[in-house]
This record gives sequence, structure tokens and C-alpha cells, in this order.
Amino acid sequence: MSTDDASKEANKVDSVHWKNDPDDHDYPAAANYLALLATPDEANALADRLKTAPIVTFKAKDILRAARLERLTGDDPHVQIDLNKAANGIDWSPVLLVRGDIRQDLPTTIADGYHRVCASYLLNENTDIPARIIDLNT
Repeated sequence: MSTDDASKEANKVDSVHWKNDPDDHDYPAAANYLALLATPDEANALADRLKTAPIVTFKAKDILRAARLERLTGDDPHVQIDLNKAANGIDWSPVLLVRGDIRQDLPTTIADGYHRVCASYLLNENTDIPARIIDLNT
């Protein structure tokens, strides 16, 4: 699917429906990613803390800005999968975040859900995205 096709697909979608809680498999995925940034034990501890964090919402554009990440286009296969899910009325899992630190110039980390954030941005940059977020040092 080209970027134009993905944009057309995105235009067919009125809104994204979000689950109330992240999928169980999101936490090991988050731990796996975080293990690239911390020790495996630290990554697992962060993923465990994410399980009990409350759900809050942030705008798609703000998550990408805080994470200092570029938005993936509709050409990305994982973004396409999420856009197709939205078009078919399949609920998306909330994203998992580790808060950055402005005092230390550390960005927010999207531990799980980067493709969902990018797909959501394609649909509407002002979409409220449910997330579980924790501080790094708590």
C-alpha cells in the first residue's frame, strides 16, 4: 500500500476504538524493547510497573514530539496493519510509555505502541491516545 493508498484508507475511518487495557503481550514486547536501553532486569521491572499504571490520554502529535520520533508513513507495514484494524472496527491497545525528563534532556520512550501512535497521527494528529505512563525513577 502506498502512502496515498494509506491516506485514503485513513480517510475512510471515522475514529479509532481503544481497548480499556493494553494486551497482555504488550508488556513482554515493552520489556524486550526497553532491554535495548537498560539491563534486562531493569527493563522487566519497568514493564511490571507499567501493568499497574493508570490509563491517561495524550495527543498523538504530543507523544511523537515528546519521544522525539518521526512519524512513520502509511508505507510502513505495521502502520498499514493498524490502519486496516481501524477500518475494520478492531479495537487498538493503549500504548506504554516511560516519561522523559526535561531537566536532563531525556525524551519520552514509547515502550510499546509506536506504530499505533503513527497510525493514529495519520488519522488525526489530535487523537487522544490512551496510555499507561511511568516515571523512570520511581
